Amino acid sequence: MLNKNDIISLSIDGITNEGMGIGRHKGLAVFVPFTAVGDVVKAKILKVSKSCAYGKIEEIEAPSPDRIQPDCPVFGKCGGCSFRHISYEAEKRAKESFVYDAFTRIGHIEAEFLPIIGNESIDGYRNKAQYPVGKDKDGKAVCGFFNSHSHRIIPCTDCKLQPIIFREILNTIMDFVREKRISVYDEEKHEGVLRHICIRKGHYSGEINVTLVARRKIPEFTPLAKLIMSKFPTVKGVVLNINKDKTNVILGNEEIVLEGQAEITDTMCGNKITISPKSFYQVNTAAAERLYGAAKEFAQPKGKTLLDLYCGAGTIGLSMAADAKEIIGVEIVESAVENARRNAAQNGIDNISFICGDAGKATSTLVKQGKKADVVVVDPARKGCDTVTLDNIVKLSPERIVMVSCNPATAARDCAYLEKNGYKVRKVQAVDLFSRTNHVEAVILMTKNV
Repeated sequence: MLNKNDIISLSIDGITNEGMGIGRHKGLAVFVPFTAVGDVVKAKILKVSKSCAYGKIEEIEAPSPDRIQPDCPVFGKCGGCSFRHISYEAEKRAKESFVYDAFTRIGHIEAEFLPIIGNESIDGYRNKAQYPVGKDKDGKAVCGFFNSHSHRIIPCTDCKLQPIIFREILNTIMDFVREKRISVYDEEKHEGVLRHICIRKGHYSGEINVTLVARRKIPEFTPLAKLIMSKFPTVKGVVLNINKDKTNVILGNEEIVLEGQAEITDTMCGNKITISPKSFYQVNTAAAERLYGAAKEFAQPKGKTLLDLYCGAGTIGLSMAADAKEIIGVEIVESAVENARRNAAQNGIDNISFICGDAGKATSTLVKQGKKADVVVVDPARKGCDTVTLDNIVKLSPERIVMVSCNPATAARDCAYLEKNGYKVRKVQAVDLFSRTNHVEAVILMTKNV
């Protein structure tokens, strides 16, 4: 019998999709974070249930060959990276297993699983970051990232996943906030003004947008915006986003341009892309291009009518437009649709149109209109697709369905549903867009059952 506070020797033989090592003690699964496959550790038991237990490392008795020295001072505290303690090759193997296990165990799906497409740059690859602002234990204004499974801010302006210029911009903002005594947000009391700092950078263009998220506008924000613009020439605009609500949602509905312009531009798959603060845009541009290449190979869009669901700023559809006969994009965020239409126009692409609306409602309308699609590309949020959307995809009767997913578990669930309705998963491609974290993307090809 295992009890809380017991210290046991444990051999780690697997990793969960949350990045925790798994070992077994007398048949009971024990989960220990920041361990590696092949580690032998002394683990202190923190929690015991009927089916499993959770522990923490007390001592590494024998390190795994995969283990490396973490290179970040807040690793293990910040809720971002999960894998700074193992080699990148080991991380890729783990992510391949996450995708394989989701499809075979959750979806009970048999398919061809292709080798993972790795990330060429495992540091500094993110083009977007969102930093919560608050106070440390001494009352000093700080920004950083939330501690894992909590909303306690771990101060950090030098994240290795972000470009170096993000650190410089953050330090400038936080120095100003402290000097001018701008009040920062207290989540429990729902008091204070400045809530988040959001920074987005064009990977190829270098253009930057800074968005300050606050409960209200105060006079100090205008000189702060001017300071940012004067000090950093690549910053094209500073935007104030007003979020008055007591919520975990970062951005509110109201935006005020303090200086410059709200949008930035970048290039993806050879197309010029305009991005607003609320637009979805893959945070790892170079890796996303490889992901889109896999999606295009699966879609085989030449001469086809293609429906692009959850299309964001239109980047997937635009990457296939030169080959396709017609593309229809569907996206619920109005500003993203505006960006998508502008992106098509500024690249001279005239065989693509966009519908602003919910995927389920939009596909219902297309079905009622008798519309058919040769190919459906679907790139939903982590929660996956609803059954209305999936049923409508089936009614649209595409030859091919290409799913792009940031959550293999919900992708496997949705693919299993489609397999019960006339389709078969043929290929599954894991893609690493988020190195050193436990997140992995998957691109899935489905075709009609013959």
